[in-house]
Amino acid sequence: MSYIKPKFYHPSLKENKVGYVKADYEGVISTLCAGCGHDSISGAIVQACYEISLEPHRLAKLSGIGCSSKTPTYFLSNSHGFNSVHGRMPSITTGANMANRDLIYLGVSGDGDTASIGMGQFVHAIRRNLNMTYIVMNNGCYGLTKGQDSATADFGSISKAGSDNPYQGIDLVGMALELNATFVGRSFSGDKTQLVPMIKAAMSHPGFAFLDVISPCVTFNNNVGSTKSYSHVRAHIESTSALDFVPHQEEITVDYPKGDSAEVELFDGSKIHLSKLAPDWNPTDRYSAIKRLHESKAKGQILTGLLYIDPESQDLHNKMGITEKPLNKLVQNELCPGNDKLAEINQTFR
Repeated sequence: MSYIKPKFYHPSLKENKVGYVKADYEGVISTLCAGCGHDSISGAIVQACYEISLEPHRLAKLSGIGCSSKTPTYFLSNSHGFNSVHGRMPSITTGANMANRDLIYLGVSGDGDTASIGMGQFVHAIRRNLNMTYIVMNNGCYGLTKGQDSATADFGSISKAGSDNPYQGIDLVGMALELNATFVGRSFSGDKTQLVPMIKAAMSHPGFAFLDVISPCVTFNNNVGSTKSYSHVRAHIESTSALDFVPHQEEITVDYPKGDSAEVELFDGSKIHLSKLAPDWNPTDRYSAIKRLHESKAKGQILTGLLYIDPESQDLHNKMGITEKPLNKLVQNELCPGNDKLAEINQTFR
């Protein structure tokens, strides 16, 4: 079996606004298990980047350790990339973001990488409102070490070995809302219609955008009794809204079912259109989102969609008053303005 992807494609493939075809956003052939939900998420990332006409060199993709953290190899080969140690992706992203604010940062992690060893890193990235898109490919198990339950496995969920999980699962969406994340969403790897526009919106959000994507492990956690299996998610999914993302100056041609609708405009003029399906829910009201999340959990339902967004979000650079010019582009006379300027600064502390 060959793992070498051909470098040619059909000459009539449609180019986006910056002259790239969809194949330009792909990576190498995946070595994950056939049917893995992670590959579906990778495909959604490829589609989203192609549709927003992102130049690949403007994206930095980062990951930790785990099946999910292998996936940056499978999309956007022409982008910047860094595979960090277990659970440390957020701090690497923070350092890179501080040095160069001009790049778009996409962090990929797993439920083990985030909810266990990386929990401390995760919560502080939220607290600082780091300008990044953080995707958790959540399958409720440790796929690389033969399927043990992870910290996000639901109480009573049955593993492939047949044992019940005796511990309460960590709800990363609920945690992100409680920690004041400025963009919070949940989706399902098998729902590309919902996932692609959500990724597009997250990448345009000026702050920490968190996406928890349920991604069934076909090898270790797709059995009867698992709450992260394809069949369970399909049977228990509940969406807050029909979602579409419209980039700035793009003609709006979407059509929505009847019902209440909401429109959220982002800092760059882009818009998120939501046709509300869930009652008593407001995407810009954190408490409304938390209430809906708890109600769905009590019913045994999995709430998906864009749950909360803060349209007035200010990222870490704005909070700290950092120069608009990326730090890695500052020259000598900007970094060392001279003795007179230093004396002036010191005088303000006296």
